[in-house]
Amino acid sequence: MSCIFVTGMGNISPQKTWGDAPLLSEIAEYTASRLSCVEPDYSQWFDPRQLRRMSRILKMGVAAGSIALKEAGITVPDAIITGTGYGCLEDTGIFLSKLVENKEEALNPTPFIQSTHNTIGSLIALQLQCQGYNQTYTQEAFSFENSLLDALLMVKEEPTLNVLVGGVDEITDYSHAIQKRFGIFADDTSNLDLFKKEQGTVNGEGATYIVLSGKKHSYHVCVESVATFYKAEDQTLQQNINRLLSDAGLAAKDIDCLLLGVSGNAKHDKPLQEHASKIFAQSSVGAFKHLSGEHPVASAFAFWLGVKMLQDQVIPDAVVIRNAGRPLNTVLIYNQYAGTHHSIILLKSCRDSG
Repeated sequence: MSCIFVTGMGNISPQKTWGDAPLLSEIAEYTASRLSCVEPDYSQWFDPRQLRRMSRILKMGVAAGSIALKEAGITVPDAIITGTGYGCLEDTGIFLSKLVENKEEALNPTPFIQSTHNTIGSLIALQLQCQGYNQTYTQEAFSFENSLLDALLMVKEEPTLNVLVGGVDEITDYSHAIQKRFGIFADDTSNLDLFKKEQGTVNGEGATYIVLSGKKHSYHVCVESVATFYKAEDQTLQQNINRLLSDAGLAAKDIDCLLLGVSGNAKHDKPLQEHASKIFAQSSVGAFKHLSGEHPVASAFAFWLGVKMLQDQVIPDAVVIRNAGRPLNTVLIYNQYAGTHHSIILLKSCRDSG
């Protein structure tokens, strides 16, 4: 695959990931099972009257997309591709509640219209008057990866394109209450101690958008490959990881940093930890879900983090599990969700690329 460059990024997450501060210089600690986004002042992107009619996920999505486009120096992208596992939960909850309260009569159509998964990408297009390709992927924990694959195929075919691709998901009181019934969350545990106690994961949310292009920009990072595996056995996962690296002309020893999507659930984290110790014994290892929380598009946060690490040539202390002291030329993101969805994203420094 010819070089496909990251030219801009915007990220709104439970950490302070927007603005000019150094990478993860201030870590937010949570002692609840729910991590909510640290949000910017949205008035710089929206008219105050418009803000009152928008749900949080729409504000976060449009703001993250706007930050990414500004970094890339692009006014209107050629395409907008969004991945979301849950879609606009707040408006969905409002619509369903009113449906019951009003006995299915005299319903306001606005919450229903804004509850669909593609509302996020559609609103970005309306804001920018972008009439190009616009797609939303909703394959649970593969939503961002499928969006990324679509974007990579577009740019590979036409390197002059600037494609805005992202992953967005939110927590609401309703969704959190429903998920808590499954007993997957660790209560009254600091998110920074998530991997020490391994008593469960923490719920998360976030909005990350990236601009991809065949034209090099200020970020000296390119996306090498993306792969997904559903309910794969350990041996199959190991074979597929090796095949993906081989296709990229690399071996496991060439990976400088492995970003693991361990979540605090010991059962689901075990395969990742074993692969990290056996296959990537020479690599630095880091984690990210104690910072972003667990949600279907948490890999989008990891993508942002991996690019920032390659750009700044640093692994933040809050991320490090094992530091091999290697210069960062390659970052492999290995994520898992619920023990069933496994994905791999390979990022590479391309400072010397043409």
